[in-house]
Amino acid sequence: MVRTDLQLGKGKIAAQVAHAAVSAVLEAMEKRGWKEWLDSWLSEGQPKVVVKVPSETELVERCWKARSLGLICSEIRDAGRTQVEPGTLTCAAVGPGPNELIDVVTGDLKLL
Repeated sequence: MVRTDLQLGKGKIAAQVAHAAVSAVLEAMEKRGWKEWLDSWLSEGQPKVVVKVPSETELVERCWKARSLGLICSEIRDAGRTQVEPGTLTCAAVGPGPNELIDVVTGDLKLL
């Protein structure tokens, strides 16, 4: 999920989304009981869908919802060296996990 209100450049979005995906996988590797979800995601070709949210508030709310369902939600806060202030929440990755759970969190969002 990427915030559109920040009007980030394409390269910045790509870097932030990659950071979120890597962070989510690292978190899944560290959690007990996540091996099955992670292995399934890896065997399916590591699918990723980038969707947009209009604000920080909505991004935070969706991460809260993901966590309440037992999913990982890896929030990315930028270092602030280029386009945004330090600590700005730019995006988040939900999962890996079952598609039906992830869809509860992100299924109604539009593609970026």
